[in-house]
Amino acid sequence: MPLETGDQTRGWEAVGRLDLGHGSFCTGTLISADLVLTAAHCLYDKHTGAMIDAAEMEFLAGWRNGRADAYRKVARAIAHPSYRYDAPIGVKRSSFDLALVKLAQPIRLPQLRPFALSDAVPYSGEEVGVISYAKGHAETPALQRACTVLSREDATVVMNCTVDFGASGAPVFSFAAGEPRIVSIVSAKAELGTRPISIGALISGVADLRQEIEQRDTRSGTREIRAGGAKFVRP
Repeated sequence: MPLETGDQTRGWEAVGRLDLGHGSFCTGTLISADLVLTAAHCLYDKHTGAMIDAAEMEFLAGWRNGRADAYRKVARAIAHPSYRYDAPIGVKRSSFDLALVKLAQPIRLPQLRPFALSDAVPYSGEEVGVISYAKGHAETPALQRACTVLSREDATVVMNCTVDFGASGAPVFSFAAGEPRIVSIVSAKAELGTRPISIGALISGVADLRQEIEQRDTRSGTREIRAGGAKFVRP
């Protein structure tokens, strides 16, 4: 469901579009005043395989119809240390497809409340929701509130959520605690036979990323493959 009005987007403003330069973007989510969670593969130039300069990135919090609730440049971005951009696309690679983006200035606005990370691991059959920007709705976020976890493999979840290019890094929410909490992020879209599915990276590695980015602060003052019967595509 597209979130096109202020009433529809209320409560979701901490999800935003992460612009990466040259017209490309991913989805990111504010998890603290100055940290955005997204997918690691978003940080790499798909043509050269090199990491994108953080100076080219900008986070548009609550982006909707040409306006954002907050605009922030990026100070630095780091991928999970076990992530390898040149590894074959598939479940194992998606297990580490996590990144944190440190904003140049924190966002401290009452309507932009960072989302909490869940300690719970989603189980097969659990209903989850995804909010994303993507091809076809790059100017407004879209919410799927009721898709289902089909299975877990390694540090990933397989879901029947429908995603497209640009949805990489989108938060996957559990509503079990009575409020949305992030349990995963979108890593890839896939097909199982003719059935569209999506692959999410579990967020267990975010703690390592937080520690790494804190240490750095202290020191500094579309390809396709087939795997396991599924065809994976980075969204």
